[in-house]
Amino acid sequence: MLARGWMLATAESCTGGMIAAACTDLAGSSQWFERGFVTYSNAAKTEMLGVPAALIEAHGAVSEPVARAMAEGAVAHSRAQVSVAVTGVAGPTGGSAEKPVGTVWLAWGVDGQIYSELRHFPGHRAAVRTATARHALTRLIQLLRKG
Repeated sequence: MLARGWMLATAESCTGGMIAAACTDLAGSSQWFERGFVTYSNAAKTEMLGVPAALIEAHGAVSEPVARAMAEGAVAHSRAQVSVAVTGVAGPTGGSAEKPVGTVWLAWGVDGQIYSELRHFPGHRAAVRTATARHALTRLIQLLRKG
């Protein structure tokens, strides 16, 4: 990102800022990390990222359309060119038959393209959140190297 002059913005729900924290743990991150949005509630997703309330109502907060809208919103509401967004069910409650605990939708915005992926992470709340943050950043690095 440094070579391209790009900045990163994060849009996090189930990880509650863990991805932003992992980024800013790195010395020099102010050169490529622009901001992080912790949008735990549906209202926050709408107010901070511009995710349409109707989209959340139609698909649920933990869905591909919402994750993609979060990634788009993170770029649109920041000075960043790259984004990562996560929304999921970390547990131990809140799961359903369609979206059990560990269900996470992730999305990345890189160079004008939005990529998304559904993952099911095993374990307790902390394990789901940690695995989500790790996967989000690992995949982001892969997408940046690809482009």
